Amino acid sequence: MTPLPLRVLLFLILSPASLSLAAAAAARPPNIVFFLADDLGQRDLGAYGSTFHETPHLDRLAREGARFTDAYAACPVCSPTRASVMSGQWPQRTGITDYIGAVAKPEAWPRNTKLRPAPYSDRLALDTPTLAKAMKSAGYATFFAGKWHLGPEGWLPQNQGFDHNLGGNERGGPYGGKRYFSPYGNPWLKDGPDGEHLPDRLATETANFIAANRDRPFFAYYAFYDVHTPLMARPDLQAKYEEKRARLGLTEKWGREGERDVRLVQEHAVYAAMVEAMDLAVGKVMAKLDELGLRENTIVIFTSDNGGLSTSEGWPTSNLPLRGGKGWMYEGGIREPLIVRWPGVAKPGSVIGTPVSSPDYFPTLLEVAGAKPAPGQRLDGTSLVPILRGQPAPERALFWHYPHYGNQGGAPSAAVRRGPWKLIQWFEDDRVELFNLANDLAETTDLAPREPARVAALKAELAAWQRDVGAKFPTPNPSYDPAKPSGRASPRPTAKAK
Repeated sequence: MTPLPLRVLLFLILSPASLSLAAAAAARPPNIVFFLADDLGQRDLGAYGSTFHETPHLDRLAREGARFTDAYAACPVCSPTRASVMSGQWPQRTGITDYIGAVAKPEAWPRNTKLRPAPYSDRLALDTPTLAKAMKSAGYATFFAGKWHLGPEGWLPQNQGFDHNLGGNERGGPYGGKRYFSPYGNPWLKDGPDGEHLPDRLATETANFIAANRDRPFFAYYAFYDVHTPLMARPDLQAKYEEKRARLGLTEKWGREGERDVRLVQEHAVYAAMVEAMDLAVGKVMAKLDELGLRENTIVIFTSDNGGLSTSEGWPTSNLPLRGGKGWMYEGGIREPLIVRWPGVAKPGSVIGTPVSSPDYFPTLLEVAGAKPAPGQRLDGTSLVPILRGQPAPERALFWHYPHYGNQGGAPSAAVRRGPWKLIQWFEDDRVELFNLANDLAETTDLAPREPARVAALKAELAAWQRDVGAKFPTPNPSYDPAKPSGRASPRPTAKAK
């Protein structure tokens, strides 16, 4: 082919039409891809130290962007964190403080526990200024795929600002049909070919949305069902990790957390296969961005909604060196992976130790989109944009309040972290624990007896925050019988059950 003359090239480059196209591209706000994993522990990714799970796509994302070491979910269970991401508020302001589906009325509480849990809302109010509504108002095409779990019909993603909803319903897991395989039995996701794998299907749908909206700003929110129960995986991936476990000579090891056994080694083949399938889905979406030339103008965020399951429901992972897991106020229940790739802003390969939490994503993405909060909207989070640009962050406290008994053995509790200091308050007996996370990430040494002044200050700060957000508290259980089992103990699975 004959090269174009220089004057023709210059005309094309400098013509008003080309200049306006270039100006439009430069002025266009970044696209947004937000991945939210379900029940994924921080230490489940290779980028965070896992040597059994294989996550090459997420590890690459961490090399190309910023990896946060002290990122947190707003709650140790799912629905409250999801409400926090959607609203930019602490879960207590939304009223969703437990996973939707738990007993919501204290008087109906069936378990023999010292306390009755506080009531909670089982849906995100329709007048909530959601992240999707904000993006839509800013001119973004909006898309949701995966797990919603923020309300029933009438309160689904399409009722909360999303143009498209692929798979979001009231369920907390893929509990219809063949669950993680088609037919899905999901009213908001058409069945694919028999045996089609859910994470790959939702990645395909996300990639198709991106392709269809390549010429305008888009907000794609892929909220994985993975790696939530039921524990089931592609047979080929499961076989891969069964072979790897045998080759490495890995065996079960157990510790104790309260009345529960806790897994101490990552060697669960089915779970590892689920983690890899999730990683492959992320890779498929990332490949579509590359294919369409959208990589440089897209911010990608990956995080999780609570810690990994280490004390219940199959005991599929270990969060070590973090203590506990999902449902617990220890670090294993709330500390999350957080990876942000934003070319030209987040330095590739950077590691950020600033403590951040779920309410921070809303103001961050408002700033990314050049948008403003809705009139009268209250945001509890802080934009992460300055941090991503390498600027120092002012110290602030982070808070948690979980006035419920989960399924994982934890008890009603609250916590505050300021700097390296973390205080946990247990509501059953008003006991407190104090840890210095800089020196004791595993929360093995309770410093409360040695630091009465610090305990008093942190308790006062926590109490002031609880008043501000309207936190509800558990109440004494009039039916409690200390001579009977509490129901917080649960037998762990046998090796054959893996």
